[in-house]
Amino acid sequence: MVGKRTVWLLLGTVVCFFCMAQASCNSAKPDAPGQENGVESMVEDNRSTFVTINNPLIEQRADPWIYRHTDGFYYFTATVPAYDRLIIRRAESLDALASAPETAIWEKHPEGIMGSHIWAPELHYIEGKWFIYFAAGGAEDIWAIRMYVLENESANPLEGTWEERGQIQTNWESFSLDATTFEHNGTRYLVWAQHDPKIGGNTNLYIAAMSNPWTISGEQVMLTRPEYAWETIGFLVNEGAAVLKHGDKIFISYSASATDANYAMGLLMASQDSDLLDANSWRKSPEPVFQSANGVYGPGHNSFTTLPDGTVILVYHGRDYAEITGDPLNDPNRHTRVQTLYWHEDGTPDFGEPVGNGRITLGQK
Repeated sequence: MVGKRTVWLLLGTVVCFFCMAQASCNSAKPDAPGQENGVESMVEDNRSTFVTINNPLIEQRADPWIYRHTDGFYYFTATVPAYDRLIIRRAESLDALASAPETAIWEKHPEGIMGSHIWAPELHYIEGKWFIYFAAGGAEDIWAIRMYVLENESANPLEGTWEERGQIQTNWESFSLDATTFEHNGTRYLVWAQHDPKIGGNTNLYIAAMSNPWTISGEQVMLTRPEYAWETIGFLVNEGAAVLKHGDKIFISYSASATDANYAMGLLMASQDSDLLDANSWRKSPEPVFQSANGVYGPGHNSFTTLPDGTVILVYHGRDYAEITGDPLNDPNRHTRVQTLYWHEDGTPDFGEPVGNGRITLGQK
């Protein structure tokens, strides 16, 4: 009898110890880090994450930006077809953004600046505050496109008040759009597209250091201009930059040509320890890294986000058809799409081809 009691006592002790250890591990698991300062490829824990979604993820939302914050939520913003407002969605998972309620947090001005062509918003969290970068034309001059910034001190960007911080002033006054920002080695940078009247064409990509989230400092440096045939179809355009860090490199993807089926993505690359304000630090791919395929036309104006395990997800827009009647800007069917981003053996991103419509699983194989 005593022997049986001893066995049961030992078993109970083992079970109790296992439960305590498991609870300790679970309670010690840190909150998932967010996607601040540009997306950085990393593994947050040793568990793989797989998410099943339907492509397109969200219809009629162009220039998509998805940000995974430290609170564990995904935040989504994009250009709406009416070009008249800024919207945000919030969800606990990437797939849930498809059905998440959409809130208009700001509307165009009835007159003057910021009165038309509300384009390409990006939501950033910088030093404890939310910022939205976007482009807008004037109510009277719709093609006077410039870059603007809003600020919100609330913990939740769907709450609180969005304050207008005004126009981002560059080294010269001209058509400018698609601002994005990132921090590296203690310096915050702005990357954007702008027309240079001295060069001609449409837009080039520029970079500059920032003194605060809405002000650049010093001279702006041209990173790339449209020069290859695939960058000059319809329009001479380099625009829609997105920053990605991986290994010892910094990558900037961008989009080129007209916003029809010819729209395609290119790639810039620099060493993380190089001078990012030196144009010679950057190498440019001579060929597009992502272009129309598999029934997806004009893929581009991308951003990057991550799954909880650190897997990088490519976010972009594309249409389901190639032929467009009239101006492509008047066609509302640029849909938000997502797919896993892979890596070449040399550490450069492998964009692959656009994945066609339907149900797909996101995550590393």
